[in-house]
Amino acid sequence: MQEKTYLKWYNKVGYGSGDIAGNVVYAFLSSFVMIYLTNTVGMNPGIVGSLIAASKFFDGITDIFFGAMIDKTKSRLGKARPWMLYAYIGCAVTLAAIFAIPADLGTTAQYTWFFIAYNLLNAVFYTANNIAYSALTALVTKNSKERVQMGSCRFIFAFGTSLVIQSITIGAVAYFGGGAVGWRTVAIIYSLVGLAVNTISVLSVKELPEEELHESGAEEGPGPEEKYGLMDAARLLAANRFYLMICGVYILQQVYGAMLNMGIYYMTYVLKNENLYGVFSWAINIPLIAVLVVTPTLVARWKGMYRLNLRGYMLGTFGRAMVVVAGYLGSVPLMLIFTGVAALGQGPWQGDMNAVIAACSEYTWLTKNRRVDGTMYSCTSLGVKLGGGLGTAVAGWMLAASGFDGSLAVQSESCIRMLYFMYLWLPMLINLVITLVLSRMNVEDANEKLKQCNSSDRSAHSLR
Repeated sequence: MQEKTYLKWYNKVGYGSGDIAGNVVYAFLSSFVMIYLTNTVGMNPGIVGSLIAASKFFDGITDIFFGAMIDKTKSRLGKARPWMLYAYIGCAVTLAAIFAIPADLGTTAQYTWFFIAYNLLNAVFYTANNIAYSALTALVTKNSKERVQMGSCRFIFAFGTSLVIQSITIGAVAYFGGGAVGWRTVAIIYSLVGLAVNTISVLSVKELPEEELHESGAEEGPGPEEKYGLMDAARLLAANRFYLMICGVYILQQVYGAMLNMGIYYMTYVLKNENLYGVFSWAINIPLIAVLVVTPTLVARWKGMYRLNLRGYMLGTFGRAMVVVAGYLGSVPLMLIFTGVAALGQGPWQGDMNAVIAACSEYTWLTKNRRVDGTMYSCTSLGVKLGGGLGTAVAGWMLAASGFDGSLAVQSESCIRMLYFMYLWLPMLINLVITLVLSRMNVEDANEKLKQCNSSDRSAHSLR
């Protein structure tokens, strides 16, 4: 029986454009905040890393909180859309604030300014916006193919935005005067662009009525749905092994991305050409975008997401291993080729990740008879913040431990060795761990077995 469809092509494109807004925040922040703070403001990378790590204590509380709040929201716009719409105003303001640290402030005041703005952006506004945006996948359609298409569409925009930002930002900062003025101007422009696109994305889809969302679940689940509180939601997530796996993979992915973002240091001090950072961005993002276009077709051809994701990451791990070899050979062309190979392998998971999370939410419904769609998607914000923040913090600590000095044109030998480890070895090792986790993440098969078991139970009950 063919699944009912809910969305037109423009709904999917409009939804996907929301990741332009998300990535003018995330890609800009993760790619350039450290080099802005160390080389323009003059901050110590180790202290910055410690401040970012400390902020994760605040972040850990807000993910499940906002997920639960979304689940409980009832409004004219639905559950998730109001949070996505209004939270982005705070994202825009705090992003601009991070890149507008006054030069005449004292050192302590500058660190305090950064810490407050960074926490408000990550722990409050970005959390609410990102969880709501991700949760829409499960709230605007029940069609699994449409969910994969939505995921592919959003990540095409995400990687396309990352590509543009990583390619033009250094030149744009110089164009607007360089230094603190250039960074502040670029941050304000990105904030305004994100605010406009986020609004368009919110208005491009409509959430399904609750009775329709729960319609099929009433037939598949073991009994009537019950209300739950915040602690109940946390226990439900902890009891779902697939949620824990997805959180782990998401965090590792963001640490991986943070290490690649340190490529700006690798290009500047190892390859002696900071403009290569944009070239490597093309080698990463163009293959990812190409694979995302065909991911829905690949999922259908492979009859599910599990084998496609696993074998894709096996290819990704091989690609990063060869980047290590090419790096020590000193061959930039080979590094670019195998960077592209690694990105090809990682593409399918990026495209169907939201559909996997939706399947993970279904697993909780089938095992616990609770709908926690908004709370389930907290893993996206949790992963982005913990992984990206942890990756940036670790990078700062490593730079400080290696003796990095932003005022020097040539870094010490110990710093160069650390940059090799951060940019070449760590991404390969992270890909290997993700591959091992994905080998255990067959949530589709688990759901199918549960459905068959529930169907058999109902048949036996009807016979009695």
